[in-house]
Amino acid sequence: MPHQLEGPAAPKSQRSKVARPPEDPDSKKMQNKRLKDVEISFPIVYGTISFWLGKKASEYQSHKWTVYVRGATNEDLSVIIKRAVFQLHPSFNNPTRVVESPPFELSESGWGEFEIAISLFFHNDVCDKQLDLYHQLKLYPEDDTGPQTTKKPVVVETYDEIVFSEPTEAFFLRVQNHPAAVVPRLPAGLNLPPPGPSEILNEKKRGDTKDHPLSQWFMNFSEADELLKLAAARQQVQAHIAKLRRQLSVIDGPSQQLNAASGQ
Repeated sequence: MPHQLEGPAAPKSQRSKVARPPEDPDSKKMQNKRLKDVEISFPIVYGTISFWLGKKASEYQSHKWTVYVRGATNEDLSVIIKRAVFQLHPSFNNPTRVVESPPFELSESGWGEFEIAISLFFHNDVCDKQLDLYHQLKLYPEDDTGPQTTKKPVVVETYDEIVFSEPTEAFFLRVQNHPAAVVPRLPAGLNLPPPGPSEILNEKKRGDTKDHPLSQWFMNFSEADELLKLAAARQQVQAHIAKLRRQLSVIDGPSQQLNAASGQ
């Protein structure tokens, strides 16, 4: 299941939802108004890539590794992520590492495997709740059939999808044309103005990982991405059906009462 965040935005192939924050009466109308029965999702990948140091390896420095969060298609995630916090093993100096800008990653060296906690914090118009992810650092390949090599790293990645339920109109307008976002059609009868110059400018901001020095080792999740888009579309249809059923129940209620009264 993906991580789902309900509200101005919510977060394996999973879908993560984030709880909606309380309404702010002092916000501007568009910033505060929620789009009912609408979800915006961002496919992400988080993981580690580790290299054996070969002849340069020592007892306590055998591998160099990088932990990261990236867009599933290597698009810029700073449109939603304000900062990422990586919690390393307490044996590291300054084990809590804060990354304030893309790429959301850090590199270290060591000899042991451990679980890394990753906390994502979002921009104010996206969500006021953090999303916590957990990843097991792997330094050694699962199949120990051959000798270690410095040329081929150990890559472990997890595909996920952060789902923002009932986003604000302002957030929707800001990301509706962003390549990292999976944005549904708006419900019938709901029209929003086109994005302004500021939204278009932000859309062109370069924070992607397409030219990342480790990109040749990134796993391709394009098929999983398509499957999750289909799942998101199915959820949208189910939400629309549920909405229609609620409307029918409102209509049927008075008519049933009228029939009961006429039969007496």
